[in-house]
Amino acid sequence: MKSRFALHVGDGSMQILELAGREEWALSHLIAAGDHGCTPITTPGPRWSDYVFKLRRRGINVETITEAHAGPYAGHHARYVLRSRVDRPQAGTSFTISGNQGQQNESQSSPGAA
Repeated sequence: MKSRFALHVGDGSMQILELAGREEWALSHLIAAGDHGCTPITTPGPRWSDYVFKLRRRGINVETITEAHAGPYAGHHARYVLRSRVDRPQAGTSFTISGNQGQQNESQSSPGAA
């Protein structure tokens, strides 16, 4: 099942993205984390770098911050922070989708309508 996200573009327009799987999972976590961002340590996922790569290909701005960590396996890890404005459209809001572009339709679809 796919989830819809509204990516607000710099020119004031909005792009509707339909994501599923780990891309949807990663973007949902990035939205929830806000400016704090996500790390593979705090939000475990097998391939964060791949999820971020795929989100960036869709035009979503995700910043990578390299952080050091101590301990027996000292090294560094990435913190991913969502820098684009991305929202989840409210349930029942209908959209016209053409490829990856979409515009909000003024009418509301009835609950349960596909």
